Amino acid sequence: IHLLSPFIGSAHRRSIRVASFRELYFQFHFQLHFQFRRIRCVVVPTIAIAIAITTSEDKERTNGSMRMKMKMKMNAPALLALVGGAALSSFSVSAFQLQHPAATSLLRQRQLHQARGTALGMSSTKVLPGSAELDTPWEELGFEFRPTNSHISITFKDGEWGEPELKKDPYVSVHIGATALHYGQACFEGLKAFCHEDDKVYVFRPDENAKRMQSSCRRIMMPELPTDKFVAAVRKVVSDNIEYVPPYGSGGALYIRPLLFGSGPRIGLQPADEYTFIILVIPVGDYYKGGLASPVDALIIDDFDRAAPQGVGAVKVAGNYAADLLPNTLSKKKGYPIGLYLDAKTQTTVEEFSTSNFVGINNDKKLYVTPRSPSVLPSITNKSLMKIAEDEGLTVEQRDIPLDELETFDEVLAVGTAVVVTPVGSATRISQDGDNNESIKKYEFGDQDDGGIGATTMKLYEKVRAIQSGEAEDKHGWNFEVEY
Repeated sequence: IHLLSPFIGSAHRRSIRVASFRELYFQFHFQLHFQFRRIRCVVVPTIAIAIAITTSEDKERTNGSMRMKMKMKMNAPALLALVGGAALSSFSVSAFQLQHPAATSLLRQRQLHQARGTALGMSSTKVLPGSAELDTPWEELGFEFRPTNSHISITFKDGEWGEPELKKDPYVSVHIGATALHYGQACFEGLKAFCHEDDKVYVFRPDENAKRMQSSCRRIMMPELPTDKFVAAVRKVVSDNIEYVPPYGSGGALYIRPLLFGSGPRIGLQPADEYTFIILVIPVGDYYKGGLASPVDALIIDDFDRAAPQGVGAVKVAGNYAADLLPNTLSKKKGYPIGLYLDAKTQTTVEEFSTSNFVGINNDKKLYVTPRSPSVLPSITNKSLMKIAEDEGLTVEQRDIPLDELETFDEVLAVGTAVVVTPVGSATRISQDGDNNESIKKYEFGDQDDGGIGATTMKLYEKVRAIQSGEAEDKHGWNFEVEY
């Protein structure tokens, strides 16, 4: 790539994505072909001519000086070299394409980029998804904060929403009396944008996130951002950070985090008079390392409650997640990466995992079972999976799930925007007496001898990911395109 730097320019260098030595090989040859076809009409004939030209010197002495006379002659072998050299350059490039499908795919994608750019009256150096320079390969991204180009901000003041503004500074100036700081008047959302094979970018179900945020606003008395403004803001900030959308095939996504909080000062307990809505975006990979490939073990948490029965568990307010920090940390110290909460009132029914909904699969009865509770957050991923499950012939049940029913499930899933679909290999309840971590009961799911991933889990995961990545028909209209 460095050898090609004088020819390919910075814009094309940014579009080169290297995941392995093999891909470097293909990328190098592709870029060589892409640039070489521009210059071969000049370079190849020039080299051929240089080889073909013969020179002779006639030395003549005139008044004691030497005069060099260059004579150029073109013979038959030289002409053959000229024609053969040009033909060979075309043949070698074509042969490389035939032998290496990856190179053909790369060329086809580049031609698509050029065609789209030409159709829009733009140059082929247009910024593309996956062209940002990161310190980690796209395929190895975890779920953590990374700086990007910008975030978007909208202020609610004097009873109306202002205009959206893109801002590069990742810091927000907040009044010391802001209700978000004192009374937790804040809610947020989580959704993702995906790159498809043609490099078009789509956001998955942003209208549903807008509705869920509106529900959160009603519960804690904040102004509701209209759905059209919410979706427009999402599209605008994704477009401004398009190079940070992980490329098609990497398994990653651009995580989108809308946040609304009370920014106006209040000392008495009352709603603010000013609110700030922001959306930040981050390129991410799997929430739990390994994703679908590695089932996680859950700890049943019965010494903490996630939310009260008539509290704010069903809305996405910041305090719900702060309450999970301690139990989540303690669970991880005991070797369990995810916690499973029971209902706060009786501790006898399953509610949800730390950051995701619970789903139980009974393959014999073809059941997809998920809790219905006033303290469980309705997951948009779960809502999508329920529809996919019905499409696949499963019966979907939303109801109370007694703890003992865990024994009847062949597969258990943790589902949500961040985790997508994460298989759960087991759920363990341990003794809470002092430092004794002795297991009281362990529920195991899936075929433990075959990696613990069930067929239904795999099918649901593949179906929703195929829709998100554009590999399956979006018959429900869940994908919203982002123009850039």
